[in-house]
Amino acid sequence: MCLILFAYKMHRDHRLILGANRDEFYDRPTAPLGWWEDHPKVLAGRDLRGGGTWMGITKTGRFVGITNFRDPAGLKKNAPSRGALVSDFLCGDESPRRHLEKVDLSSGEYNGFNLILGDATGLFYYSNYKNIIHRLTPGIYGLSNRFIDSPWPKVKTGKAHLTKLIQQETLDDESIFNLLNNRQHPPEDQLPDTGVGMEWERILSPLFIESDIYGTRSSSVIRMGKEGKTHFAERTFETNKRGSKGTETRLFKF
Repeated sequence: MCLILFAYKMHRDHRLILGANRDEFYDRPTAPLGWWEDHPKVLAGRDLRGGGTWMGITKTGRFVGITNFRDPAGLKKNAPSRGALVSDFLCGDESPRRHLEKVDLSSGEYNGFNLILGDATGLFYYSNYKNIIHRLTPGIYGLSNRFIDSPWPKVKTGKAHLTKLIQQETLDDESIFNLLNNRQHPPEDQLPDTGVGMEWERILSPLFIESDIYGTRSSSVIRMGKEGKTHFAERTFETNKRGSKGTETRLFKF
């Protein structure tokens, strides 16, 4: 994932409301959202190259999502797949804190990442650029490719719109998908300098990313009710041309 916006314990009916965009190279093979045959309790998409995933939930209420930490100067050529950090939590039964304590022991082997994970007992944030496990308090959060709530334009815009959405009487998937489909480029003087050059900083600056080789492959909406009901929708997009529309929306409720 490259953008995760979420409201945690801020809505009368939902413990977690989340909207996220997965940005990836268009030629990376991917399986869409579905129940995993080898782990039937896991609902997630799948990276068919690395075998892991970028976001998922389970029938028991476990949730996890990951974003890369953008630092081209610090990339490790032979680092293990970060998607395994997500699938390991989904397929396991350790508490969120215990899982992150184990991740912390080997976090230096991976390229930069941010993890959001939890279950009914709590929600946690961890980055291997700070190596601190944070238990999140109720609030509205945004995470892209820096630290949680770093004031990037897309994070600030996404949080502001999500704040307005959850205050409405009715909350539906389409309103969150529309938020995630924002393709507006902020002014260049507001963009961060992450070492990829101004052309790519501009390409990567909207909530929804488009380019000739890389962009938003899918958008996800998760709503987890206070009484355990879960709603997970994923919309996938064409990846062979710019300006394409959503091609398929998958919805799971349990």
